[in-house]
Amino acid sequence: MNGALLVHRLQFAFTATYHYLFPQLTMGLAPLIVILKTLALKTKDERYDAAARFWAKIFGINFVIGVVTGIPMEFQFGTNWSHFSRFAGGVIGQTLAMEGCFAFFLESTFLGLFLYGEKRLSKGLHWFSALMVFLGSWMSGYFIIATDAWMQHPVGYERVANGSVQLNSFWQLILNPWAWWQYAHNMSGAVITGTFVMAAVGAFYLLSEKHVEQGRIFVRVGVIVGLFVSLLQIVPTGDAQGRMLARNQPVTLAAMEALWDTQPGAPLVILGQPDMVAQKIDNPLVIPKMLSFLTWRSWGAEVKGLNAIPKEDWPENIPLLYYTYHIMVGLGTIFIVVSAIAVFLLWRRKLYRARWMLWILLLAFPFPYIANTAGWMTAETGRQPWLVYGLMRTADGYSKMVSAANGWFSFLGFLGMYTVLSVLFLFLVRREIEQGPEPVLPPLPVIVTAVPNLPAGVR
Repeated sequence: MNGALLVHRLQFAFTATYHYLFPQLTMGLAPLIVILKTLALKTKDERYDAAARFWAKIFGINFVIGVVTGIPMEFQFGTNWSHFSRFAGGVIGQTLAMEGCFAFFLESTFLGLFLYGEKRLSKGLHWFSALMVFLGSWMSGYFIIATDAWMQHPVGYERVANGSVQLNSFWQLILNPWAWWQYAHNMSGAVITGTFVMAAVGAFYLLSEKHVEQGRIFVRVGVIVGLFVSLLQIVPTGDAQGRMLARNQPVTLAAMEALWDTQPGAPLVILGQPDMVAQKIDNPLVIPKMLSFLTWRSWGAEVKGLNAIPKEDWPENIPLLYYTYHIMVGLGTIFIVVSAIAVFLLWRRKLYRARWMLWILLLAFPFPYIANTAGWMTAETGRQPWLVYGLMRTADGYSKMVSAANGWFSFLGFLGMYTVLSVLFLFLVRREIEQGPEPVLPPLPVIVTAVPNLPAGVR
């Protein structure tokens, strides 16, 4: 691989991966904050309002760092990927502009109202501001996903005289079927991050015997919603996306499963190590015919293998793709098991006293970040060697005039800047968690005193 191309790919991969650590939590917390505010309205219990205010502060910190780390990625389209921008800018410019002009300003405006307007707004309007923050953050996610979905499955475009592509159907771009399932899968993954972080903080409070009432709310909401979205992550969202891969990117599916030979009744690989030289799986643990059933709903359906496709169209790093995919699926299965056990203990009224389970919830919070990162690595490495699938190869999209040395210089600058941001982020979040939610005072008792009989004139 060309040295400059490698540096540009590493730099964008690093900035995108680091950036997404923050939006996945904001998009995951947004619906949970709405749930807490809804419970506060329904029950008139101030503890839910205090919980929502606490998580809004965590949301705000993530939002700010996410904005700071997201801005450089916009510029990298011009500095590092100018040929791609010239080729596809007439299409992806639409969704990127809409994300910035509509979704971002909706989210940021109502976030300000939610954080600083509670004393000036009625409870209903304050709930409405939380709902708008949720809609803004999820709209932002959709426009970004629609951009990536077009690169995975180009629709609604036409070639023009200079060789670039231009949009000829806005609705095909926005309603791209790839975008719908990729978005659903991505957002359920973000909510898993939010629920596990919320449950982890609640478990920490219960284990340390601080903010116990709020800790119970965090754990309860976290594990219940976490189980629901963990199941959605597998069916229907993950299942539908896998079937789309089988129809539109069969080489990607074959590489994810390290399936070299086309065969009917293809097995599903649970464990094993791909041997690229011998073209086989070492130490395999497989479910016979399951891949055929999952992709085509037939136990004997034929699944295309890598050897049926020219090698120049294979993903460039099949072992990396194979492992990231299996890490994502394995962790997703673990999330279901952990959430199900926690919900069962909650139903039996034993969860808050089960310290072993609280420790599991506390220590599990990094794993959704790993799973989401592995999922995005699967999507992006699986598309290679294409930058826009079937239209533009990655090797043709980078900025030819930016040398490897210049790429390394800016890459090291990002590493230093993001290290500082990481320290600042951890400091701010740690401070908020140590302070905890605002204490909720019990209502003052109503004291009724006897009024003595007074003369009529005095009355």
